[in-house]
Amino acid sequence: MKICRILKDSEPRYSYADDDGLRLFPKYWLPGLELPLTNRESVAAGEVEAFLPPVNPSKIVCVGRNYAAHALELNNPLPTEPLLFLKAPTALISEGDAIKLPSQSRQVEHEGELGIVIGRRCKAIPVDEDPFDYVLGYVCVNDVTARDLQKRDVQFTRAKSFDTFCPVSRFIETDAAGSDLALKVTVNGETRQEGRTRDMIFDIPFLIRYISNHMTLLPGDLIATGTPSGVSRLNPGDVCTVEIDSIGTLSNPVRD
Repeated sequence: MKICRILKDSEPRYSYADDDGLRLFPKYWLPGLELPLTNRESVAAGEVEAFLPPVNPSKIVCVGRNYAAHALELNNPLPTEPLLFLKAPTALISEGDAIKLPSQSRQVEHEGELGIVIGRRCKAIPVDEDPFDYVLGYVCVNDVTARDLQKRDVQFTRAKSFDTFCPVSRFIETDAAGSDLALKVTVNGETRQEGRTRDMIFDIPFLIRYISNHMTLLPGDLIATGTPSGVSRLNPGDVCTVEIDSIGTLSNPVRD
């Protein structure tokens, strides 16, 4: 199932895509509730005022240096445990929205990533439970980064959290398996990053379990799982596209 979040009658509503277009979930539905099976009102194209980011998380948890080649290209050591940082939820934008380059930075770069959307509250997942049971679905994420500020600050918060620095694809794909998917990032049609999620240093089940032992994950929270090598600078006028097999495509223009 492909779940999205739209603006209809000036109100955010969750919906899903089928062969006939979009159908609305009941107004009460939020990630974490059972998916309703009846009374799904269809939505005409003209009734969709805007597509919103499909997640409205309490937090965005990101994993740094989770692909060996990316750590090496930045001259960083390989982590012995997941390197976690938070990205401000106000950085979220959707498919087609512009990535805006802040005046404070001279080196803003793309980082295409697989995003995990949490579907159930999880805290310290027991060893006999499957972390995948806590996953609602997956999205494409661009963890846009002001690299010069990241190097200057040492920690990541400012460099990762400017408004528009977290584009997310339009739909949450609930039926995909995230363990071995091809990921590609292009800028103006030129391939910059390519990788497979099987090449993560710490895989999806490990990450969910590890994070849940450090903080409570709530329904709708987003985990960005790290980026492969090939990050490069974004410039005004560029169009940056993240594509992940079975998940979808995320494309955003870049503006001053």
